[in-house]
Amino acid sequence: MKNVLLSTLLILGLSVQAQDTFSIIALDPETGDIGSAGASCINLNNSNWDQWITDIIPGRGGVNSQAYVCIPNVNLENAMDRMATGDSPQEIIDWLMLNDACGSQNFNPEYRQYGIVDFDLAGNSRSAGFTGSLTDDYKEDRQGLTYSIQGNILLDQSVIDQMEFNFINTSGTLADRLMAALQGANFPGADNRCLSSGTSSRAAYMVVYHADDTPGAPYLRLVVPAQSPGIEPIDLLQDLYDDFTLSTEDQNILNHLKIWPNPVENRLYLTLPGQVILQGVEVRNVIGQRQKIELLKNSLDVAHLSPGLYLIKIYTSAGAQLMRFIKS
Repeated sequence: MKNVLLSTLLILGLSVQAQDTFSIIALDPETGDIGSAGASCINLNNSNWDQWITDIIPGRGGVNSQAYVCIPNVNLENAMDRMATGDSPQEIIDWLMLNDACGSQNFNPEYRQYGIVDFDLAGNSRSAGFTGSLTDDYKEDRQGLTYSIQGNILLDQSVIDQMEFNFINTSGTLADRLMAALQGANFPGADNRCLSSGTSSRAAYMVVYHADDTPGAPYLRLVVPAQSPGIEPIDLLQDLYDDFTLSTEDQNILNHLKIWPNPVENRLYLTLPGQVILQGVEVRNVIGQRQKIELLKNSLDVAHLSPGLYLIKIYTSAGAQLMRFIKS
C-alpha cells in the first residue's frame, strides 16, 4: 500500500521521504531563543536537509514536520503561514488535519507527525504535537510547556524518554539542552533502521535562533549529512557544537595539548597545558566504533588495539579536543 501511495505522489510531481525519525523543537522563555534538533537513518545526503522538516520564526515559534512528507514540505510552509497569522500550536495542527497538502486524498494526514512551540501575545510559552495513526512504529510525540519531542520508526519508548530526561535535566543555554536531548538518543537503533549498523541514525542537525535574529539567518546552524554505516552522526554534531562553543582562549589552551609517542605501540601519553584538568577520553576507530581504553592518570593503554588510525577525543576543563594517532 505504501509503495502505491509513494508512486501516486511521484506522478503528481512531489517526492516523499520518511524523514527525521526523532526530533525536538523547544524555546527558552527567559532568553526568547527557539531551536530544533533531530536525526534520521535515511540517506539525507544534503547540507540543507534540516530545512525540509523544521522552520522557525524568531521570537515567535517553530514547527517540526516529519514522517511522510513532501519535498518541498508544503505542510510545513502552511503551518508557518498559520503561525505568522497568530494561530496557536494546537490551532495550527487542527488546521493541518483539515487541509493536508501533500498529494492525493489517499495519502492523508494520518501519515504525518508534528511538533510545535511558540510564544503567545503575552509572552507565555505553548506547545502541541500530533502523531498520525499510519506513521511507523514505534511512534510517539510528547510535550512539556516549552518543548515537543517526536519520533517514529524508533527502537522503543526509551528514545523519547531519554531525550526528554536530558533536555529537562541539563543546565545551560537552549542549544546546550537541545544537544543533550539528541545525546539521549545516541545509542544503536534509536532509529530502528540503523540498528544493524550500530548507530542511532545517519544524519543529524541543530538550529537555534535568538529572538532578534533575521528569519533564515540563525545564530547557530549545524548540519551533518548522511554518513556511511557505522559512523555516528550525533557524535559528529557534538564535535561541531563543541568547536562552536569554545572561546578563543580555550581553543588556544587546547592547541597546546599533546599526545605522544605517535605512532604508539603500547602506551599513549597526554600532556595537558597549565592548570587544565583531564576529565575523560573517548577513542574510536576510523569507522566510528568506540574502543575500550584503560585510562591511568594521563596515559592510555592501547596495546590491545589493532594497528591502524584512531581518533581520540580528550575532554578537559577547558573543553574537548579531537586528535588522531596511529597504533603501530
